[in-house]
Amino acid sequence: MFGLFRKSKPVKIRSCSLNTKYGVAAKDLKELMKKACKTLQVPLVGAHVCLYSDGTKVTEEFFLTLPDHTELVLLSKGQTWSGVVCDIGHLLNSDRHADGLIEAAKVLLSDEQSPKRRKILTDLLQNLKDRSELESREEDEEWFKGVDTRFKTKSAYMKFNCESRIRGYMKEVDDATKTIQKAKDRAEFLKASTCLAEKLKEGKYNGCYFDRTGKEPDRLCTQEGWFTCQGSFDQDVCQSLHSINPYGSRESRIIFSTWNLDHRIEKKRTIIPSLLEALQNHKTADVNLTYFYHLLFTRENLKLVHIVCHKKGAHNLLCDAKKIYRAARNTDKRNLRAKGKKRPLT
Repeated sequence: MFGLFRKSKPVKIRSCSLNTKYGVAAKDLKELMKKACKTLQVPLVGAHVCLYSDGTKVTEEFFLTLPDHTELVLLSKGQTWSGVVCDIGHLLNSDRHADGLIEAAKVLLSDEQSPKRRKILTDLLQNLKDRSELESREEDEEWFKGVDTRFKTKSAYMKFNCESRIRGYMKEVDDATKTIQKAKDRAEFLKASTCLAEKLKEGKYNGCYFDRTGKEPDRLCTQEGWFTCQGSFDQDVCQSLHSINPYGSRESRIIFSTWNLDHRIEKKRTIIPSLLEALQNHKTADVNLTYFYHLLFTRENLKLVHIVCHKKGAHNLLCDAKKIYRAARNTDKRNLRAKGKKRPLT
């Protein structure tokens, strides 16, 4: 008796081959099937309805428990639906042009509520926009929006991007001079800083790390421009398998700017203070500047990491005491101590 006065339940219904969704109101599953089949022009015989989210088949009892505006898929006899992955599959298997695929993905994303499925669709949309095979400004003007006009290729800009980061590390070394009180120590540190800067300039500021046109041993990316997170400072690999191709789209280029070239042995907490300490009682010629150069500016101590894998807490890693001073000088010191002599002034 109460069923006679049951309130109609509004739902959204669509077929498995079309993205368009229709609003339908029905008191029970039987009424829904009739209206849905008529709207989508699907034969009623053998037809059934399932949840759009995960493909669960909707029974009469289940229908009564559904929240208003639940998204459903109407299937004809023999058809199946396993959730949003079906949408993605249909999308990728379609014959649409890349621009059409992007628009279709945007439509799916605009009406998607599940955080996990939004993540899948967002990643898919990002990859659909991939134009990494294009290199020049003329070929991909969208990629260069916001980039200085002097850069004519993606590789040239990415190389500059890496150089800028490395130059920033050199500036931090130079700024450390301000913390030195004694003039003698300051002069020695400036001498060491100048040596490091000259060596860095010779290496073209290691811009090759981000340049996909560079040699394979030098660059951090594939020839196509894909970068892979190397994991946090205390891990051998990235557990989340983060990867990105900043050459693919303007959005990827911007997101890549949040990735870090992280120093395993920390720059501010450890490397620069160790260099300062070494120069307090020794001349620049005594210090192994090549070792400090590698720690500050090269892949020997740098790891490319996704922002999630960048641990900002103390790394608690120290410089190798055996490498801080030049080996030849250490040998001279040991020989002099064995003879009971003082080291001559140099």
